[in-house]
Amino acid sequence: MFKKNSDHIYLSNNYNDNLELFSNELGAEDNFDVIIRELKVAGRKGALIGIDGLIKDEDLLRIIQSLSAFKKESLFSNTYQQLLENIPYIEMETENQIDELLYAVLSGSVLLIIDGLEEAFVIDARTYPARDPDEPDIERVVRGSRDGFTETLVYNTALLRRRVRDPKLRIELINVGKRSKSDIAICYINDIADQALIEKVKDRIEQIQIDGIPMAEKSVEELIVPGNIWNPFPKVRYTERPDVGAFHLFEGHILIMVDTSPSVMIAPVTYFHHVQHAEEYRQNPSVGLYIRWIRFLAVLASVFVTPLWLLMALAPELLPDYLSFIGPEEVGNVPIFIQFLIAELALDLLRMSAIHTPSPLATALGIIAAILIGEIAIDMGLLVPEVILYTAIVAVGSYCTPSYEMAMANRLMRLFILIGTGLFLLPGFIVTTIIAIGVLLFTKSFNVPYLWPLIPFNYRAIKSILVRSPVPVQNLRPEILNTKDKSRQPK
Repeated sequence: MFKKNSDHIYLSNNYNDNLELFSNELGAEDNFDVIIRELKVAGRKGALIGIDGLIKDEDLLRIIQSLSAFKKESLFSNTYQQLLENIPYIEMETENQIDELLYAVLSGSVLLIIDGLEEAFVIDARTYPARDPDEPDIERVVRGSRDGFTETLVYNTALLRRRVRDPKLRIELINVGKRSKSDIAICYINDIADQALIEKVKDRIEQIQIDGIPMAEKSVEELIVPGNIWNPFPKVRYTERPDVGAFHLFEGHILIMVDTSPSVMIAPVTYFHHVQHAEEYRQNPSVGLYIRWIRFLAVLASVFVTPLWLLMALAPELLPDYLSFIGPEEVGNVPIFIQFLIAELALDLLRMSAIHTPSPLATALGIIAAILIGEIAIDMGLLVPEVILYTAIVAVGSYCTPSYEMAMANRLMRLFILIGTGLFLLPGFIVTTIIAIGVLLFTKSFNVPYLWPLIPFNYRAIKSILVRSPVPVQNLRPEILNTKDKSRQPK
């Protein structure tokens, strides 16, 4: 019989009862990939239980060979210790809680149950299907490392450990999801990161009560980040680059890794974290400064170019004489405001179609967009050339935004300001711009103001954002993170 208490059920010392329990719980008769290999261990009945495809076959074969070599008289006393010492595998432990054992086997470990023993051996001989750590598509650099996070958690922690060889690095594992049992790793440097922030992130993850998180990191973000879910601005930053993750660890941030996802969350963050790119730090400081300012201008253009041009086109009296050339020479058959809405919709349709288009057909899609749609729309009078030009400019500005989530948030703000401008002209432009800035002003990421160091103002930090300073003068960590160790290097 199985021992029970209010929360858990424990293994019995009867082999047949234990084997029947695991067979029923794992659905061995219905699932072709559940493996139960019965064998003799020093004259006693035993079984290895695992999931096909998650087990290293070579390691399992060596374990079976070592178990077959046990003599009957060798297991009369101290059975657990002898088995742990003589099975040729590093990662082994004993466990008797049935729910923990089921979680272990479904995670890829192998269970060894032996008749007469009330504990099972958990052998971590798992291997996961994994791709190579290739460079991420959306965070490419001209010079620098070409490896990136993958969908396998243990690979990601290894990539991080390779760059942060600090004994103070902590990688804590939390299990989330009543059914999915997904692994989430919280990474931080113990003598740098703020302890209150660490506890807050851990508490919010541990309080997650949900069946599963099949959408991985995005589900976790929505479950742990408080605030208005309709606010489009991302309150964490995603990265697929180990060097970017390591850089933020040294600053005092926390990384949140979710198994099955190559995207790692960085928390807390501000608006300015989303508009910085690794390329700025892979170049000379003067070149990095130039790249950073060009990117800032591109981000601003992605939000304000089309609303400003629409305002000038609809209210030309606002223009000084030397800018009178701004505006369409011919309006076309459709009002300018409607033309911009059509162009915005077309841009999103092309973006979504590009995602779902097979790579060999991507060139054909570009030809269709440029020639068939663009030129024919102009010839028909549906769109004027200026509308296509400025829509293309904001599209390029969006692609220059390093954070995809921030680019999408900026796109929604641009559309909001565009609609306000088209309906109410200058008052609409001013009011919608103030509302957009107000949303940024009241947004926080784990109690960190989103516009810091601009609001509240911090001269040293704002200087480090505007100017890509050389590494020898980057002495202090960001004050807003309240780090234990304030300095990166001696002054």
